[in-house]
Amino acid sequence: NQTLQDRSYCDAQRVGAVQVIALRRIACCGDDRVRRRRVELPTTVPPRSVAPSAEEIRAAVGESIPNLIAPGLRVLFCGINPGLYSAAAKHHFARPGNRFWPALQLAGLTSRVLAPHESRELLLAGYGITSLVRRATATAREITPAELVVGRRNLARRVRTYTPRWVAVFGVGAYRVAFGQPNARVGLQQTALSGARVWVLPSPSGANG
Repeated sequence: NQTLQDRSYCDAQRVGAVQVIALRRIACCGDDRVRRRRVELPTTVPPRSVAPSAEEIRAAVGESIPNLIAPGLRVLFCGINPGLYSAAAKHHFARPGNRFWPALQLAGLTSRVLAPHESRELLLAGYGITSLVRRATATAREITPAELVVGRRNLARRVRTYTPRWVAVFGVGAYRVAFGQPNARVGLQQTALSGARVWVLPSPSGANG
C-alpha cells in the first residue's frame, strides 16, 4: 500500500521513529489482556516470494490486493491504495524499503520482522490490512478526492462488519480529505469510525507502497 506524503514527515529516519512510537501507543491503549498479547510467530521464515519483474510492475495499474481481515482484530491498518510494486507482488506494503514490517517488530507487535509474503501471520497476532482505494497506481497523487471519500464509506462498512478495536490510517493528508477533517493531525482522533477508535499514522513507505 502507498500513502500520501506529509511534508512534516519527509525525513526517513524521523518517519521510522514516529511510526514505532505511534504503534507502541496503540498497543498500550487496550485493556490489560490485549496489552499482554503478543503472538510468538514461527521462527522459520518461508522461502522468499519471487520479486515482480519490471513488466509485471508496469502491468499492475488498476490491479488490487485482497484485504487481510478477520472479525475482532486488535488493529486494522488502512493504507491509501496499493503501489504498482505491491499490486504486482500481491502483498501489502511489499515494496523494498517500506518501514511497515520493521516498525511492527520494533514496536513489539510481532516477535520478529515479517516479510510481505508472510502477511497472513499478522492475523494470528490480531492485525489486518486494508486500503481506502483498491486500484493500484504509480503514485498516490493519481487518487482523486472523490475516490478517497467513497473509500472512507467503504471502510466504515468494513469496520461495522468485522468490528476491529482500532483503525490505523496511514497518511494524514489522505485522512483529511477522506474523512472531511482538514485540520486533523497525526495521532489519536476524537471521532470514531463505526465504533472503532481511529489513529492516524505517518507513511511507512520509503517511496510508494
